[in-house]
Amino acid sequence: MTKDYIGYQALLDAALRGVVRDALRRIEKQGLIGSHHFYLTFKTGFPGVDIPSFLAEQYPDEMTIILQHQFWGLKIGDDSFEVALTFKKVPATLSIPFQALTKFFDPGVPFGLEFKTTEAEVKSAPAKPADAGSHTATEATPLAPKPKSEGEESGEPAAEKPAGAGEVVSLDQFRKK
Repeated sequence: MTKDYIGYQALLDAALRGVVRDALRRIEKQGLIGSHHFYLTFKTGFPGVDIPSFLAEQYPDEMTIILQHQFWGLKIGDDSFEVALTFKKVPATLSIPFQALTKFFDPGVPFGLEFKTTEAEVKSAPAKPADAGSHTATEATPLAPKPKSEGEESGEPAAEKPAGAGEVVSLDQFRKK
């Protein structure tokens, strides 16, 4: 197989994470409109993730947050975002790098992305995103629509709920071997 000197996978990954960043920037400025709301799943141990210790203990690997009714203080940066939520009536501010995201889903449309990050990448990830031209093993794939579930509007973490029930389509099936 020929070496990819351009780094197409890294370019694709950066572009799709940019979709998430731009969607969050829109709700930062104008709030959620219509039936849009977001499920954001991220690796809690990823470098740069800043969450309260009680959440890190409860969700040692991965956590899903829902941005719908009860969130505030949303601030979007180039590399990360910050949001305040309430967990069991305790307010908490979370800071999450975009590289820590593993899933993004907006059931109101429906639209979703899944970022497949290897454990080695999580442990060796730089604090800032890699250069767009460098190759990573991260792959993003669209998620199939998922039916609405009970308790979706709570603002509580939904780590026990699957972020996307349905068929995940891998981009590998479209690549020439």
